[in-house]
Amino acid sequence: MQYYLDTKKEIHNPSKVEVKHFRFIQLVKLNIQKKVLTKEKNNKLETQLAQSGLPLKPEEYILFQWLFTALAGGLFYLFTDNLFFLLVGAIMGFLLPKWYIRKKKRERVLRFNEGLADMITTIVGSLKAGFSLPQGLKSVAEEANSPIKEEIETVLKEMQYGKSIEDALNDLKERMPSEDLDLMIQAILIQRQVGGNLATVLDRIVETIRDRTKIHRQIATLTAQGRLSGYIIALLPVILGMVLYLIEPDYISILFHNPIGLGMVVAGIISGILGFILIKKITTIEV
Repeated sequence: MQYYLDTKKEIHNPSKVEVKHFRFIQLVKLNIQKKVLTKEKNNKLETQLAQSGLPLKPEEYILFQWLFTALAGGLFYLFTDNLFFLLVGAIMGFLLPKWYIRKKKRERVLRFNEGLADMITTIVGSLKAGFSLPQGLKSVAEEANSPIKEEIETVLKEMQYGKSIEDALNDLKERMPSEDLDLMIQAILIQRQVGGNLATVLDRIVETIRDRTKIHRQIATLTAQGRLSGYIIALLPVILGMVLYLIEPDYISILFHNPIGLGMVVAGIISGILGFILIKKITTIEV
């Protein structure tokens, strides 16, 4: 009996710790929300997180950004014992969450665009079968894969809560910054205002999207060598410097202790960044 009571205590005691931990996290979030996040910045972060598909709140993102800044700066200083690298690590840790969100956003938009033509084809089939546009969207939500499935389900939920189809589609355009999706939404909104055969219009849009996708893939193939050159220009000096520092620290450490060396490092970083940006601009062709 005593063992049973002790076991019961062990089961219930951790919940108090969990409650305290939860309250501490909530307190930190509230402090960040009040002291760091303005309304404009909060709305901007909410939009970016929604576009990336990450299940985070703005205050949670700020907290992770601070943690990555401290962790990266501490690790760089621990391995190098140099204040300059502590600053470099802190900057990298601060920028890493932003880079990750942009990366997730690009990947999500790319996956959405890859399935957009099939989504519109499903809607066209539903319209030709005599169904309404909301019913066609429901068919898409049942058949499509992520992220189209989640986005269309959000549109349907907003319509169920009383929002008009125009407002729901405009919200979808805000969450998913896709030019092809914008083309489809504009066609739907114009058709609802002036009338006409929506199925025929969407058929033409599908053809346009497929042609644009084909051209994008051809451009990506032709510019692959240039993009690779940009990555090499950006990463080669950094990797070579780290290798030299590991092999012979005294040989390269003068760059970080001498004013002329520091100037050369700054000039090299700026030159590398400019070269990467220029190559990226040259190899980025809009269609």
